[in-house]
Amino acid sequence: MGRKLLLEKAHIEGIRYYDTYRSNGGYAAAEKALKSMGPEGVLEEVKKSGLRGRGGAGFPTGMKWSFIAKPEGVPRYLVCNADESEPGTFKDRYLMEFIPHLLIEGLLISSFTLGANAAYIYIRGEYAWIPDILEQAIAEAKNKGWLGKNILGTGFDLEIYVQRGAGAYICGEETALLESLEGKRGNPRIKPPFPAVKGLWGCPTVVNNVETLAAVVPIVNIGGDEYIKYGIGKSTGTKLISACGNINKPGVYEIEMNISVEEFIYSDEYCGGIKNGKRLKACIPGGSSVPVLPANLLLKTAKGETRMMTYESLNDGGFATGSMLGSGGFIVMDEDQCIVRNTLTFARFYHHESCGQCSPCREGTGWMKKVLHNIEYGKGKMSDIDLLWDIQRKIEGNTICPLGDAAAWPVAAAIRHFRDEFEWHVKNPDEALTRNFGLAHYADPIPVPEPAATV
Repeated sequence: MGRKLLLEKAHIEGIRYYDTYRSNGGYAAAEKALKSMGPEGVLEEVKKSGLRGRGGAGFPTGMKWSFIAKPEGVPRYLVCNADESEPGTFKDRYLMEFIPHLLIEGLLISSFTLGANAAYIYIRGEYAWIPDILEQAIAEAKNKGWLGKNILGTGFDLEIYVQRGAGAYICGEETALLESLEGKRGNPRIKPPFPAVKGLWGCPTVVNNVETLAAVVPIVNIGGDEYIKYGIGKSTGTKLISACGNINKPGVYEIEMNISVEEFIYSDEYCGGIKNGKRLKACIPGGSSVPVLPANLLLKTAKGETRMMTYESLNDGGFATGSMLGSGGFIVMDEDQCIVRNTLTFARFYHHESCGQCSPCREGTGWMKKVLHNIEYGKGKMSDIDLLWDIQRKIEGNTICPLGDAAAWPVAAAIRHFRDEFEWHVKNPDEALTRNFGLAHYADPIPVPEPAATV
């Protein structure tokens, strides 16, 4: 049974409320941080822990915190990115809904470390019921002296505010989020300057994901050195995975980053295998924007090594034969799923969610959607596949923010690994309307070249 740090007490009845959370060790880390460790001590432990951003980018959290500018007399802000809009990802919702005080405690410790006296939780509009849960937790914490003025007599002040978004995916990008928080249209900003120098209202700001901030609590409790033992290499600690698709046990799982992808999919402790005894065809391991992998590149790398649930292992082979852990949105597809239809669904989503600021993304996402629609519905030409490849290539890397990349990568990976399925749709338009391409060879083992003999 894998060890847990974030969801260890999620099963306790009433853990959502302050009294139960406190009686089960809650706010002990905050007390330790504020009374004995100090800001530098906490920062050192977070750096030592190797904690990486859990929102998708995987940037080292301690390093990100150390970048914050500290001009005299200028306020600093901490913003919690709870705009969890990546298709296939729902882990932050689980944390906020069932263990809100873990996030509040993480915000308190992190704000103290950064010298921020105001913190904001920017939550996606579709999570309509969760702001009330967060507001109640904030009120309870303030009632008990964990928020407000002179917390624990340390002279540190902190207020936490909840801001609802209006349902825009683009506001998950940190600078678009800040624009929205300021009451403007959620368009990403050109960087530099980065938020750590000029963020919310032109002041130094750190933006972190819900899971990242929650993970600060166990790091303070057990120490950075102990936290490292829960993973492999630079993939330290535990990670929340949102597992969905054609599996027997969809849900949110906390894993130690030292298990294999095969164990995660097939063991009873996690996903419990493919539903209805079907075979695995493909998987998107980190949310809709990361490259899809066929079964034969998901369970093993192109070098024949076991693929692990870590940042490094999932990225092994680059985008040619690998993918990304991303936000942990783990979407499993069985042999009956259509890759073309799935890619069209994502393309439609990214076209709808593009803010329209950059021409390659604004126009390119629409073109990809139209071309994919033609292929899926029997009107495609063989040249459309190369046209799709050309469009995604001209979007990637040519936009202000990563939404363009997020739209391009799924299309590129689908063509790279499943080109024959696209060709089958073009060659058999009528048949493609009545049945799917099937598993084909996508689960067949890939021949691994023998290492050259040494003389």
